[in-house]
Amino acid sequence: GHRTAPARRQRRNRPGTRPSGCGCGSPPTRRLGPRTCSRRCAPASPNGRPHRAGSSCTTWAAAPARWAAWLAPRLAGAQHWVLHDRDPYLLHFAAAGAARAAADGSRITVETRRGDVARLTPDALAGAGLVTASALLDVLTRDEVAALAAACAGAGCPALLTLSVAGRVALTPADPLDADLAEAFNAHQRRTGLLGPDAVAAAREAFAAHGADVAVCPSPWRLGPGERELAAQWLRGWVGAAVEQRPGLKQQADRYLAERLEACAAGELEVVVHHDDLLALPAWTGGAA
Repeated sequence: GHRTAPARRQRRNRPGTRPSGCGCGSPPTRRLGPRTCSRRCAPASPNGRPHRAGSSCTTWAAAPARWAAWLAPRLAGAQHWVLHDRDPYLLHFAAAGAARAAADGSRITVETRRGDVARLTPDALAGAGLVTASALLDVLTRDEVAALAAACAGAGCPALLTLSVAGRVALTPADPLDADLAEAFNAHQRRTGLLGPDAVAAAREAFAAHGADVAVCPSPWRLGPGERELAAQWLRGWVGAAVEQRPGLKQQADRYLAERLEACAAGELEVVVHHDDLLALPAWTGGAA
């Protein structure tokens, strides 16, 4: 088999979804929670055995190229990664930043392919031992998620899909406007038929319909005083998207954002942005992990 790493599908413009530079899919290592699904994926091969030498992975979206670069060295054995994206520019940088050695020192090779996850077929995954993507599910439609699940099931290929928004945010100290902004942001995420915070539930249902054993693991961002620049960038995007969805919030939101940014700069704000990781093991693994 082989690992296919979809270099990620080009992201639609979704303000506040992921701050640029945070490394979609590559956990900001300082404050993220444990990646249980990622650990489970290492032996996700037929009969529950570790990926054998020569295994291949497919990953989408070069934006989470850092996700593949983070995961590949944690898997043992020789690997061949296939990076998919519609954007040749992203593919170039994804390949340039790819890992070259596995956990046991085995060689990792990389190739790139231009393509769209919405047109994925089982044939495109022939021989793949793993399909993985990060920050992808929430910018897909229900039909696109169903197509992805069908393609993975048809190829008998496990899927590890990480860092999908869960629709929950916790800020400390709390503010009365937090709930209204969160509700407006979640509505913004669902524009034009995209799944947004409903993505993980839809993906769980889609993969389970094909007999897959599906695990969902929390993977929150925890942004404290040590990540104040990232937290400020996230705040601007989060509030901006909420106001775009509900313009009537603007006056209150302007006051809110100014106060939150001041607290952030002073190291007095903590933010938890909840995300989920999903691991789907095809029926032939027997759920072994």
